[in-house]
Amino acid sequence: MKQEHRVLFESMQIGQLKLKNRYSMAPMGTLGCVDGDGAYNKRGQDYYIARARGGVGLIITGVQMVENELEQFPMPSLPCPTVNPVAYVRSAREMTERIHSYGTKIFAQLTAGWGRSCIPGFTPLDKSIAPSAAPNRFDPSIEHRELTTEEVKYFISKFVESAAIAQKAGFDGVEIHAVHEGYLLDQFTMKFFNKRTDEYGGSFENRYRFAVEIVEGIKAVCGKHFPVSLRYSVKGNMKAYGQGILPGEEAEEVGRDMEEGLKAAKYLQDAGYDALNVDAGTYDSWYWNHPPNYFQPGMYKPYCKAVSEVVDIPVLMAGRMENPDLASHAVENGICDGISMGRPLLADPEVVNKIRRGRFEEVRPCLSCHLGCLGRMAEVGNISCAVNPSCGREEEYALTPAFKPKKVVVIGGGVGGMEAARIASERGHSVILMEKASELGGNVIPGGQPPFKHDDKQLVVWYSGEMERKAVEVRMNTLATKENIEAENADVVIFATGSRPTQPAWLKGADKPHVMTAEKMLMNPELITGDKLTVIGGGLVGSEAALWMAQRGKSVTLIEASDDLIGGPHKTCFANYQMLKELLEFENVDVKTSTYLDFITDTGIMMHSAQAADGAELQELESDHVVLAMGYKAEHGLFDELANELDVDEVFNIGDSQQARTIMTAIWDGYEVARSL
Repeated sequence: MKQEHRVLFESMQIGQLKLKNRYSMAPMGTLGCVDGDGAYNKRGQDYYIARARGGVGLIITGVQMVENELEQFPMPSLPCPTVNPVAYVRSAREMTERIHSYGTKIFAQLTAGWGRSCIPGFTPLDKSIAPSAAPNRFDPSIEHRELTTEEVKYFISKFVESAAIAQKAGFDGVEIHAVHEGYLLDQFTMKFFNKRTDEYGGSFENRYRFAVEIVEGIKAVCGKHFPVSLRYSVKGNMKAYGQGILPGEEAEEVGRDMEEGLKAAKYLQDAGYDALNVDAGTYDSWYWNHPPNYFQPGMYKPYCKAVSEVVDIPVLMAGRMENPDLASHAVENGICDGISMGRPLLADPEVVNKIRRGRFEEVRPCLSCHLGCLGRMAEVGNISCAVNPSCGREEEYALTPAFKPKKVVVIGGGVGGMEAARIASERGHSVILMEKASELGGNVIPGGQPPFKHDDKQLVVWYSGEMERKAVEVRMNTLATKENIEAENADVVIFATGSRPTQPAWLKGADKPHVMTAEKMLMNPELITGDKLTVIGGGLVGSEAALWMAQRGKSVTLIEASDDLIGGPHKTCFANYQMLKELLEFENVDVKTSTYLDFITDTGIMMHSAQAADGAELQELESDHVVLAMGYKAEHGLFDELANELDVDEVFNIGDSQQARTIMTAIWDGYEVARSL
C-alpha cells in the first residue's frame, strides 16, 4: 500500500472491540435480502459476505426492525429479530460466522422506524405513528398519530430484546437507528416535531430520553462491554417542512442546530454509546443523508470535526469518502477516527482491498445516482447498483469461465459496449471493440462535463482502463460495416451504438446560429458568449445543463412542457430530485413548467402555457442562446441493417441502441448478455 494510506489500515477500538482497520461499511437498507420470517435469505448473506471479503474492518447492517406491530411493514421486507427469533438466529449466525472468517466484525443496526418520514404505501394508514400528531413528510394528507407513553416504553423493550437476539446470533455489537435523518427516534429529539407533555417531551433531557433508555437497557442485558454505536445527524439542515438548507445557503435551522447537536453528542456519549456514526440532515433535507453527485466528496468533514472535538468515543464519517487521500487526511487531522463507505461498496465490494494494494485506479466508481440502490428498492424492492449488476445477487450473477471461448465483436464504445466487452473478455472470450469516434464513453462524455458530474467522467476513465486491463482489442476511429465485421470471423456480434439527441421535425428555427443541442453546449461551454440562455427540456440533461450555465453566471430560463422537472419525484431518486430542484432555485434559474415551445426566433423563442388554447396567447422570450434538451433517440440503424445479414452465430442489440434509457440499463444490458455467452 502507499505510505500515506497506512493510517487507514491501523487497528481501531470501539469500546473493547478491536477492528482490523479503520474502514466500515455504512448501513444501507437491504430490501430483497430477507425472508418472510424477518431473517436474512441467501442473497442477504452473500451480499454482506462479499463486502467482508472485500476488506472492511466493520460491517454495519441496514436497518432491522425491532418490532412489526406499531409501524407495520409487509413481510418480507426488512430483517426483524423479534418476528421469529429462531429463524433469525439460524440465518444470522451462519452469516456472522462466515464474515468473521475474513477478520471482519459486524453490527446489527436496530431501528424504531420512520414515523412521519414513512414513504406512503409502505405501512397501513392506521399504523402511521409519530412522537406527536404530524402530517406525513411526502403526503401531508396522511396524519400520523401520537405514540402513547406505554408504546414508547414498549419500543425500548423491543430494542433490548432485539439486541439480545443479535448478540446470540453472533453480532459483535449493535447500532441504534437513529438520532439521524429525521426517523422516528430523531423526531423525538427535535422541538420542531416533539410537542409531547410526558417524560419523552419538553426539556432537552426528556427529548433525548428515548435514545438514552435504549442504550441503558441494552447494556444492562447484553453487558457493559457489548458495543453500541449510534447513527447520528449532528445538524438537521432543515429550514421548513420538506425544505433543506443547501451547502453555502444562509437559512435558519428549524431542526437540530449545531449548538444542540454538539451538546447532544456529549450527552449521548455519557449515556453509554460507544461510537457515533456521524452525518447531517433529515428527510426534509434528504439529499444531505443520501448525497447526490451535486455534493463535493467529504461534505460531512466540518460536522465530524466538530463532534470529534467534544467526544472521546470514535467518530465514523461517511460522505463519498472512497478516495484514500481524502480519507487518510481526515483521520490524520482528527476529523474522524474511522471511514465509513456505503454506496462505494455497492459499486465495488473490493474498494478496501484495492486501496490496500495501492490500486485505487481500479476501483469502479459510484455515480451517486441512486438508480440501482434507493431507486431499485423503491421500484422492485431489491437493492442493487447502477454500475454493478451483481450487487444484491452475488451468487446468481457470479461470473464463470466460458465453457467454449468465442470471438466477440462489440460495436460501440459507450458504457454498455465497454461493459459487454470487459465481461466477455474476463470470462475468456477474445474481444474486439469497434468505436467510430476517437474517444471512448459515448453520451457519458458530454454528460460528464459539468464539474458536479465528476463521477460520470471517472466512470469513463475506469472503463477505459478496464479495456486495457482485460485485454480488449479496442479499435478507435473505426466505422463498423458488414465487410469489416465479417472479416473478423466472429461468433458473436454485440451492437451498442447508443443514442443521439432528438430534434423534432416540426420545430421551426432549430437551424439558426444561436441554437445548439445540450450535447454541443456541454462539450463547448465557451460557445455560450451571451448572458441570456434558454434551455428547452426539463429532463435530467436539460436541468443539469441549466444548472451548470447558471453556476457559470448566465441568466437561464428552463422550459418544460410537463408540470414538473425530471419527470417528477418518482422518475428518479427523491434525494437527487429534491436537491437539483432546490439548486436551480438557489441559482435563480427561471423554471417554466407546463410551458410549450412553438418556434425559435432570431432573438429568442415563442412559447405558450398549457392553459392557452391551441397555441394562442403566444409569449416571446428573448435569449442570446437556445439549447435543445428534448430527449434522445435510439441509434439502432446499423443493427436494423445488419442483424439478419451477418454470417455469425449470435447477434445482440443492447443499451441505448435498443431504447434510450439510463447509464444503469446500458451497463446491465452489457453485463447480462456477456455473462451468458
